[in-house]
Amino acid sequence: MSDHTMSSAILDRNLALEVVRVTEASALASARHAGRGDEKSADEAACGAMRSALNRLAMDGVIVNGEGDDVEQPLHTGEKVGNGNGPKVDIVLTALEGRSICARGAHNALSVVAMTEEGSFLKVPQHSYMEKIAVGAEVPAGVIDLDASAEENLARIAAAKGCSIAELTVSVLDRPRHGDLIERLYAAGARVMLFDDGDVSGALAAGLPESGVDVYMGSGGAAQGVLAAAGLKCLGGRMQCRLLIRSEQEHQAARLAGIDDPKRKWDIDEMVKGEVMFAATGITDGHVLKGARLLPGNRATSHSLVMRSVTGTTRYMTAHHDLTRSPVLP
Repeated sequence: MSDHTMSSAILDRNLALEVVRVTEASALASARHAGRGDEKSADEAACGAMRSALNRLAMDGVIVNGEGDDVEQPLHTGEKVGNGNGPKVDIVLTALEGRSICARGAHNALSVVAMTEEGSFLKVPQHSYMEKIAVGAEVPAGVIDLDASAEENLARIAAAKGCSIAELTVSVLDRPRHGDLIERLYAAGARVMLFDDGDVSGALAAGLPESGVDVYMGSGGAAQGVLAAAGLKCLGGRMQCRLLIRSEQEHQAARLAGIDDPKRKWDIDEMVKGEVMFAATGITDGHVLKGARLLPGNRATSHSLVMRSVTGTTRYMTAHHDLTRSPVLP
């Protein structure tokens, strides 16, 4: 059996559609805490529901980039999940991307899971950061480059898309560290779409034509970078990332994760070597998905995105839930 055929068999359509049940469960669990000002409760609810849902799947899975290194914490890196009766898969996830967003009832909180064949995800140090730039499938390979200036990247992207820089919209995480970048983007004539949190959704939006975002720039969590790369691979997008090493301790953490050259630039196929499937469910309304809606009578509606790189299929799914019958929600 060829590597491609083996990968396709492991990541079959049935498992992909089961994975969305995982993100639905964590999204609905955390949605109960949206707007209540309690980040910890929202995160604990999401992680607990996601772990229960993952362990119901017919697979032998291991979390490669998870919610932390603490083995007492649900969904920690290295944790085995699934019922053990199925394919070996590696998993990257965030049960609740945007804890502060959810607590404040703000935009772009998501629950996200990506799966690939064993050994295919780039392993990154916990709590590390990456420089990132991402674009959609209409921009050819070789156009974006982290070693080029923001202005040069804008010019290259605009030329590739056959438009002016003034027609480009750049998504940027609204953080003080991005102040200079944002001012340079304004000065170059680009539109800037700032988002409070939600590093994965900001990058993913660059690969979705209907989002109105052309480019994602800035820095954010390294684990979220790998997760975004998984989604962009399904969309045919481009992404380049590089670890931000700010201390000898971080350099040592990179070496322990197996990264010998911390200055290396990673593209999508280096961060996600095999075929991948990706599922995301909205917790609060955002650029990519509508949020979950909790309805009278213990019912709810969820909005999800499910993708497989092997087929290039993107499915938007709206599901109606009777929460009294959920096997994974408290």
